[in-house]
Amino acid sequence: MEISDLLEQTDKLPNVPEVVRELMQALGDPDADYNLIAEKVAKDQTLSLKILRLVNSAHFGLTRKVSTIDEAVVILGMDKLNTLVIASGMANSASEVDGLDMREFWSDSFMVASIAQWLAQRSDTVQADVAFTAGVIYNIGRLLLHLAAPNRAKAIQTLVKETKASRVAAETERLGFTSQDAGKALLDMWGLPEELGVAIKQYKRPYTYEVPSPLSAILNLANYINGAITDKREIDEVIVFMPKKVIQLAGLKVEILDDVEGVLNMESGLDGLI
Repeated sequence: MEISDLLEQTDKLPNVPEVVRELMQALGDPDADYNLIAEKVAKDQTLSLKILRLVNSAHFGLTRKVSTIDEAVVILGMDKLNTLVIASGMANSASEVDGLDMREFWSDSFMVASIAQWLAQRSDTVQADVAFTAGVIYNIGRLLLHLAAPNRAKAIQTLVKETKASRVAAETERLGFTSQDAGKALLDMWGLPEELGVAIKQYKRPYTYEVPSPLSAILNLANYINGAITDKREIDEVIVFMPKKVIQLAGLKVEILDDVEGVLNMESGLDGLI
């Protein structure tokens, strides 16, 4: 099987709203017209209703009800609205997927995104909004595989479960490529910034590439911390095994370890979008 075999099945690809793609394409562009994007969000009734429902939830703790996207921009700021738009648009890009629990899938992605954003805010080299977006879509290749080749995807799940093989090894054996490779190819096809595709391709082992991506290192650490939260690991264990060379690659100082305990209690607050 080739990655192109997946991408050619256009009727099975994630259905991402155009305004969400535009927003992701604009990441890092100083000339991007975010006001125009906000106008387009406001005109997308499904998207805007989901965002307003979340903004008015207890998680945000606002003292008054927000009724329009313009109000949300004023109260939360454009950067925060952008993250909500991307998260909401991606969470609704596929409903029922054979072999995947979509609530669990997006809840995991949103946690990785929130942790990646937290890390990037302390990084010298990675933008926080880019890190958040990368976290939301870090597993898009696996979603693509389940949508376009569900039988192969389930066979890989079975192989991982029965043999305890790594997912990368199982995918390489059965497909000849990994879901990270497929994810990068999909993002490239969508015309998203190259930085996102490279990070998703590299994040499993960022330090093994000749030109490693700092964003991939942020994703690697975010996945590590998210796994620690899921497994309820003790803070001492988390700190000891947190990969130091990945910390350096991510543009972080080793002192970041002093703050990790607080992240273990983090909640994304975005599950209302699922």
